[in-house]
Amino acid sequence: MTLHVWWLFVLAVVVLCGTPGPNMLHVMTRSVRFGLRRSLAAMAGCLVALVIVLCASALGLSAVMMASPWLFGVLRYVGVAYLLYLGIRAWRGGDAPLDVGSGAIGAYGSSAQLFRGGFAIGISNPKLLLFAAAFLPQFVDRTQPQGTQFAILIATFAVVEAGWYAIYATGGAKLVAYLDRPAAMRVFNRVTGALFIGFGVALLGVRV
Repeated sequence: MTLHVWWLFVLAVVVLCGTPGPNMLHVMTRSVRFGLRRSLAAMAGCLVALVIVLCASALGLSAVMMASPWLFGVLRYVGVAYLLYLGIRAWRGGDAPLDVGSGAIGAYGSSAQLFRGGFAIGISNPKLLLFAAAFLPQFVDRTQPQGTQFAILIATFAVVEAGWYAIYATGGAKLVAYLDRPAAMRVFNRVTGALFIGFGVALLGVRV
């Protein structure tokens, strides 16, 4: 892939990973309850699950690419449509505060338990596989070695995701307090939605 395409991927992943979801909210609640150092085990569990799902998706996409280039092209447009859908849904989102599931926080103790809890949250997210299958094809050049490209994309995704884990773990409580205000949540939804839509439109012009 070209450097331009990779940077577009980085920017898109920064926005997508930063949007509050099961993994981010789980990491944040672990940090609030057990402290930053002990929450590292939960982060590791979430990240391992993420990488496993992305690798499985990449293997399937490689097979599709080799068997049916036309179908792979269809997946690219499905991915664009998915980004636009995320953008519209975020833009139209209400102003309800974030639900971090504080009432369902379990009393995990050891590092192994924290890791297993994070892994379970990450691996049980069905949207991740759909997202990976629709999103990764946007940035793969069929004329270049596929394995290397997928490895770069997955490694980039993992690094960005880990960075957001650290942000949510260290400042998550403050973020939730800010987004607890309806006006702030409304602005957050509008900005996130606009970014998703913008990336979807931009990807229509990418030729890989």
